[in-house]
This record gives sequence, C-alpha cells and structure tokens, in this order.
Amino acid sequence: MTRINPEFTNELKKYGAFDPNACYNCGNCTAVCTLSDEQNSFPRKMVRYSVLGLQDDIQTSLDPWLCYYCGECSTTCPREADPGELMMSLRRWLIARYDWTGLSGVLYKSPLASVAAFLVLAALVVWFGISMHFQLDTIMHYGHLFEMAAIAGVFVFILIPNLIHMWWLTVYKSGIRAPVSKYFTTAGNLIVHMFTQKRTLDCEENQIRWFEHFILVLGYLSLLITTVFLDWFSTQSMVIIVLGYLESAVIFIVTFDFIRRRIQKDKEISKHSHPSDWLFVIWLFLMGLTAFGVRLFIDLNIIENNVWIFVIQMIVLVQWALIIVPFGKWTHFLYRSFAMYFHEIIQPD
Repeated sequence: MTRINPEFTNELKKYGAFDPNACYNCGNCTAVCTLSDEQNSFPRKMVRYSVLGLQDDIQTSLDPWLCYYCGECSTTCPREADPGELMMSLRRWLIARYDWTGLSGVLYKSPLASVAAFLVLAALVVWFGISMHFQLDTIMHYGHLFEMAAIAGVFVFILIPNLIHMWWLTVYKSGIRAPVSKYFTTAGNLIVHMFTQKRTLDCEENQIRWFEHFILVLGYLSLLITTVFLDWFSTQSMVIIVLGYLESAVIFIVTFDFIRRRIQKDKEISKHSHPSDWLFVIWLFLMGLTAFGVRLFIDLNIIENNVWIFVIQMIVLVQWALIIVPFGKWTHFLYRSFAMYFHEIIQPD
C-alpha cells in the first residue's frame, strides 16, 4: 500500500526545494522538457509525487537522476514553483536515503553540522602536525598513506554499500529481474556516463557546462592518480611534475568559473545554490590551488621553512575525502552514472 506523507514538502524544503505546492499542474514544465515522452512525464510526475508525499514511489524511482537541470522548466513555470530546483532537491534527499550512515541527511539539512565537521577535522590535522613536530617528511609520508586509505575506506565501507542500497530500491524492488548478462553488456555505458556525463548534451543550454564538467572530471581524476599513485609531491620525474601542474591548474580555472557563475547567477541552474553546492566548488577549487602551491614550494626548495602550506593542503584534503566525497555533492557524479546504468538494465529488451 502506498503511504502518503503530507509533511513531506516541509522535509524536502530542508534539502533546498523552492515551493512545490505552488504547482497547479499546468504541464508547461513537461511540454518543454526534452526527457518527456509518452511513458514519462518529466518533471511533472515527480512534482505531483512530492506534493502528495509519495516517498516510497520517489525513492524507488530513477527519474530525478535522469534530469540534468537545464533550468528550462523553471524558466517557463508561470507559478515560479521551480521544478528544476525541486528535482535537484529530490536528488539530495535520495542521497540521504541511500546513505546507510545517515550522515548525508544531517549534513545536507544542517549547514552548522557541516561547519562543525569541517572544524573538527581541521583541528585533528593541526593536532597531528603538532604531535609530529611538523616534521615535513613524516607528515608527508602519513599524508600519502591517508590518501590511499581514505580512497579505499570510503569506497568499501560507504559508497559501495550505498550503491547496493540504491540498486535494491530502484532495480530489485521494481520487480524486474534482468538477466545477469545484461549487467555486463550495459556496463560500457556506465563507464561512458561516468566519465562524460553525455546526457547533459540533450539540454541545449548545457553545452558549455558539459565541456567544463568533462574537463573538470578528467583533471580531477588525473590529479588523483598523479598525487596518490604517482606520488606527485615526492617524485623527481619532470613529466609527472608538469602533468600535476597542468591538472591542478585545470581544476583551479574551471572551478573558479563555477564559483563566478554562482555569484553572478547568470543561469537558471546557478540561481539557487544550496550550501552543499558552494562547499563542493570551493573545496575543489582549494584542492587544485593548495596542491599547486605545495608542489611549487617543493620545486622552489622553500617547503622546509613553510610546512604550513602542506598542513593547509592536508586540511582541505581530509575535509574533501571524509565529508564532501562520501556525504556531499560529489556523490551526484557517482549516483547519476549508476542511475543511467540501472535505468538501461530495467528497460525491456
């Protein structure tokens, strides 16, 4: 039996929804959405589910993830119900539902909790530096070990269980039992969506944003490999050093443009920035900036007398790895890619 929660819209507003109750079901949003067809009414179906409080139907649906928020539905809404922002809010709510720890929901709904978590982690990094007497070689060694442990730990203990939960809700509970072979034959599209987010190109207003996102993903993943697996801060290879500089510069430039857009609010997608959106772009910007700075100080042979810059880089890295990646905006990248994958799996042959 479907359960109705009349208080759901109040809960959803904590995740950033504008005012779904303003919708009077005119259908303008569906008429302009490129995702709408005879079987799917985007985004009106999710708007109605939200107003009615049909939580079970929402959490078992992949529809919110199929939307790439071009903003056209919000622009044409005569009641300013902002269906595009509603879909964004539903994605945040779904992340909280997938997360077995419950921390995503806490951090999304409470900016103060996020600030407190950031401050605690910053204090722990400073305490670690003090306990190691700020010996550069020592803290760089443990910093590198932390990077490898964080990547493995976050994926094994948080992200993989959450993806399994997402699969349970959206595929298994749908009652469709796709053959195991289909999980392998469609896996290629998972990789494509993960690295290119090509569905963004279906929205006419998203061409530049797609290109920036594509460059950012390549820069971020490349810097991750260069820093963690190629040990950028310790290597003497000129090829790896130059590559790391280029990758960190790409992250710095693209995220700077993202920040500029959110400040200027020149596009519909930039008009309603949730605190998690700001944390994501600012911390990614700081990741590129501080990594660039640390390597530059190493190459100028002044890092020994300026250990503080590595401590700052470690603070940013720890906050990124333990808050933003497992519980923040970064997970959109992962869940959306798997949503496309699951959506193709459940489609009839």
